[in-house]
Parts: sequence; C-alpha cells; structure tokens
Amino acid sequence: MNFEQEYQEALSLVEGELDGCFREGGPQGELLDAMRYSLLAGGKRVRPVLALKFCEALCGEMEPALDYACGVEMLHTYSLIHDDLPCMDDDELRRGKLTCHVKYGEWLALLAGDALQTAAFERLATSRRTAPAANGRACAVLAKAVGRGGMCGGQYLDMVDEGKSVDLDRLTQTHLWKTSALLEAACLLGLTASTVEPSPQQWAAAERYAKELGLAFQIRDDMLDVTSTAGELGKPIGSDADNGKTTFVTLFGLDKCAQLVAEHTQLAKQSVSGAFERPEFLCALADSLAERKN
Repeated sequence: MNFEQEYQEALSLVEGELDGCFREGGPQGELLDAMRYSLLAGGKRVRPVLALKFCEALCGEMEPALDYACGVEMLHTYSLIHDDLPCMDDDELRRGKLTCHVKYGEWLALLAGDALQTAAFERLATSRRTAPAANGRACAVLAKAVGRGGMCGGQYLDMVDEGKSVDLDRLTQTHLWKTSALLEAACLLGLTASTVEPSPQQWAAAERYAKELGLAFQIRDDMLDVTSTAGELGKPIGSDADNGKTTFVTLFGLDKCAQLVAEHTQLAKQSVSGAFERPEFLCALADSLAERKN
C-alpha cells in the first residue's frame, strides 16, 4: 500500500471504533450528544493514527493500540472544546462546524470536555487489548502529556502571554507543551501497546520525532492562520493576531517559517529512520503534515 492507502486504513479503524462511543443513552443524553458531536466532527485524526502506526512499526500490528488511539483522540477533542470556549479563544467554528459551546451552550460544552477527558483515561485503563500493567503505563504517559508540564501548561503560557512580545525560547516552550506533548503521548502509547517491548533507543526516537513533528505542525499552523481562508481551515483565521499573540510568523515571517517547517520535518524523519525497520509511513506522514492546507 502507498501512504494514502495506509493512512485511510488506520483512519477507518479509528473512525469505526469512535462511532460506537457514548451511545448508551440515559438521563444525561444531551451531554452524550455534545460529546459525540465534537468527537465525530471529523479532522485528520493525526494522534490516533500515530498511536496505531507506532505500534505497527514495532510489532507489525495496529490492533493492540486501538483503545489507546481512541483515548488520545477523546483527550484531544476535550482540549479543542475547552480551547474554543469564550474564556479561551472564543471561536465559533471548528472543522467547518459550530463549536461545541455555540451549539450546546457554554456550561454543557464545559461538561462535555470534562467527560471526554475522563473517558479517555477510562478507555486506556480498561483496555482488554493490552495487559493491565501496560494500561497503567499508558495512563501515566497520557497524564504527563496533558498536565501542568504538558498541554495545560502550554495553554497557560499561551493565554498569559497574550498581548505580550515573547522571544523564541518562550514561544518554543509553549508549543513543546501545548502541541508536541500530546503528539508525543500518541507515539509512546503506540509503543506501550505493542506486543514487542521497545528498546530505550526506540522510545527516545519516538520522543524526538514527536517534538520535531509538533514544532513543524505549529509553525505550519501559524502560517495557515495568515495565508489560508476560513473555508479552507474550517475555523476562523487571523485569530492569533486578533488576540495579540506572538507566533512564529510574527517572529520570522513566512519565508523563514517555511524553511523552519522543512528543517523540523527533516529532523523528525531522521529520528525514526534508524530506529525502526519500516519508518516509511512515519516519514511520509511528517512530509504530508508539512505540506498541509488545513
């Protein structure tokens, strides 16, 4: 299979599993509807695909990582719901649809995000595709990525620095936490789910890959916020400028940012090329994200 076929295979596996989530009904039905609305709103599903493909790169199978892949996507969706809230970025569109708080109201969106976060850890902790010891390690990996020294810490820096001029070190730290950390968790969850134990070198390679991929992803995101349209992105453009945020584009300009995306992408590819027998998909994924239009 070529890259697109492999991606679609992994994507279909995830979409099929996510579609079965939160269908139990009950007196909290509207809460479940809000959770499903955001979880099934589409998107590239980069994080669950990474979990599946890192597992496959190590043991030759994706299926052991399927619960972990669903969990990391639930966690990512919670972060998007909260990121869009009026107290954060106050966005009205996400993936071409109304954001959760616009459709369901602010308090229900807040609860939907909270419930998705806890559902993510429940999915990891109770997986029958992996051993209990692996499930415990997976919960620790995800918790580290999203807490005070990960995604939440990055979001704090992003918010507190609004309207301020920040330097490259501060901006890089913000996005290593806010963007790279969850990508790193996805990669490491794939290794944790594998039926083959990863070597320390493979674990470190996955960490390096995710850090570089995350920086390339964020720089490309900053570029698209300037050059794209709301229709192409499926969300408002120019919001960073409107909120007074320093971005890689405001620091370096578009041409230098394009160069930085290429450099970080190359470093990501180099990190996995010598660590795994078949790194082709992971390298192709890095290239595709560097060239993305939305």
